[in-house]
Amino acid sequence: MAENNIQNLLDIMSRLRDPNGGCPWDLEQDFSTIAPYTIEEAYEVADAIDRNDLTALKDELGDLLLQVVFHAQMAKEEGAFAFGDVVDAISEKMLRRHPHVFGSAAHNDADAVKLAWEQIKQAERRDAGESDTSALAGISRGLPEWQRAIKLQNRAARVGFDWPGPEPVIEKLHEEIDEVRVEFAAIAADPQDASARDRLEDEIGDLLFVCANLARHAKVDVGNALRRANLKFERRFRAMETLAAADGVELQKLPLTVQDAYWDRAKAKEKVQGS
Repeated sequence: MAENNIQNLLDIMSRLRDPNGGCPWDLEQDFSTIAPYTIEEAYEVADAIDRNDLTALKDELGDLLLQVVFHAQMAKEEGAFAFGDVVDAISEKMLRRHPHVFGSAAHNDADAVKLAWEQIKQAERRDAGESDTSALAGISRGLPEWQRAIKLQNRAARVGFDWPGPEPVIEKLHEEIDEVRVEFAAIAADPQDASARDRLEDEIGDLLFVCANLARHAKVDVGNALRRANLKFERRFRAMETLAAADGVELQKLPLTVQDAYWDRAKAKEKVQGS
């Protein structure tokens, strides 16, 4: 491959955004309209990794790179920065945040590296004149909420505000489930009680937050765990549909008790195939 292949991509993007003969769709876009595609491409990269499909991963990484190039081209048009500035900025950041590799610092394990990374980030924020000195400073509100929950919990843990282990988190989980039950009962007693619905949303939020905390204590990635659960549900539901079709019936026309029986059959078949 040519060494200037990234320049080829930059030239393509520049041509697409050229008002004189460029692509009408690309010309209509701005940072806010492209941002959702950037997020979507990042998830497609994660999906290819989940499936261990390296051919797809190559394609998805290209799609994600295109998003970076697209944003950089729009910024260049506004006179803000160009792609080269993006490359320079991340290169400088990697050198600065890895003093144990490119400098004289010594970190013996991954945990020490992570701690030093956060300390360097805090110093960068101070040097940039940021006034927020909280241990929670700098956690983006644009993150998926489950990911932001983990980051908030990790930051709090670094100053000692954390459960000592998973057992008290499990106890808290049961407590939150009981509080959810209370609000469901309140809604059942008065379906028009808007405040009860607000409280239910709050309690379910607390429940999800504790679930994330439990995953953190278990050193389980919440995103991976939920993706696996989603894939498992999809796999078994599709198997239910296949089993029902083989029996000459439509799943959606069956009562829940019969659907549950097909679910059990799908699970049993999956266990046999996995043994």
